[in-house]
Amino acid sequence: MTDVAVYAAGGVVWRVVEGKVMVLLIHRTRYRDVTLPKGKVDPGETLAETAAREIFEETGIRVALGVPVGVSRYHMPNKRQKIVHYWAAEATDAAIRASAFVPNREIAALEWVSLRKAKGRLSYPVDVEILEHFARIVEEGVLTTFPLVVLRHAKAVSRDAWKGTDRKRPLTSRGRKQAKALVGPLRAFGVRKLISSPAVRCVETVEPLARALDRRIETTKLISQDAWEKGESDARTVVGQRVRARKPAVLCSHGPVLPDILNELALATGTLRGSYLGSASALEPAAFSVVHLSVDSPGSGIVTIETHVPND
Repeated sequence: MTDVAVYAAGGVVWRVVEGKVMVLLIHRTRYRDVTLPKGKVDPGETLAETAAREIFEETGIRVALGVPVGVSRYHMPNKRQKIVHYWAAEATDAAIRASAFVPNREIAALEWVSLRKAKGRLSYPVDVEILEHFARIVEEGVLTTFPLVVLRHAKAVSRDAWKGTDRKRPLTSRGRKQAKALVGPLRAFGVRKLISSPAVRCVETVEPLARALDRRIETTKLISQDAWEKGESDARTVVGQRVRARKPAVLCSHGPVLPDILNELALATGTLRGSYLGSASALEPAAFSVVHLSVDSPGSGIVTIETHVPND
C-alpha cells in the first residue's frame, strides 16, 4: 500500500556549552548519512512517547520534550509518505553523563555541533528546515521552557449509572486503560508534580503516573467540579503557584473547569486570550494540553500549546 503514511517522531537535542547552543547529530551506519534522532511510532505509542524513546535508543540520553519544532514530510523509496514530528529536547549534563552510548550497527557516531555547522552537516533538506525552525526559537529566547499539562480525567462511570455522590464517581474499565496509557506521554514531557481535583475520577486518572514516578498526588478542591458548580473554585491560585514554581506539572480536572484553568494561564503569563484557549480546553476524556512557558520569563507569554488525544 503506497497511500498510507508512516508516522515517526524525534527531536532536536540541545545543550549550552560556554554560552553557545549546540545540537546533537547522529551518523547512521547503514545509510552513511547525518541526521536528527528519530524513529517510527510503535503500535500503541503516541508521537511524544516515540520521540522520547527514539532519542534515548539512538543516543543513550534521556530527555524531557520541550516545545514542538515542526513536522517534516517526504516520500520514501517505496513511495509511501513519511511524516515526522519533532520536539526540542534539552540534554542535561546529568543525562549526558548517564548515557551508555557506544557505536553500533545502527548509529556509527554522535556529534555535538553549533547550529551553523549543523546546517552544513545534515544530509537532508527536510532536517535543515526543522533546524531552521529550531534556530528561530533560539533567536526568540524561548528555548528553555517548562510544561504545565492541563489534563481532563479519563472516562468515568456516567452520572445516571452511579448511585453515590458525584465526587466518588470512579473510572470505567476503559477509563482505567486510558489512565495507564497516559503514563508514557506525560513522562515524555518530564512531568514531576501531580495536582488533581479530589474527585475519585481525577485521582484515579493520575494514580498510574504517580506510581511510575513514585510521587504523591496533591489534591485541591480549588479545581474541583463541586467547587466550580458552587462558584467556589479558584483556578487562579493553583495556576499562579505553578507558574511561579517554574517546574513541570500536571493539573487534572474536569471539563467545565478546564476553560478557567487555561484562561488563568493566559492571564498569569500576560498572554492575549483568543479562540486557541477554547480549543486547548475543549478536551475529551483522557486528553491533555501542554502549555509551554519560558523558564527565564514565564510572564512573557505562553510560548506554545499542543493538545494530545487518547489513542483508543
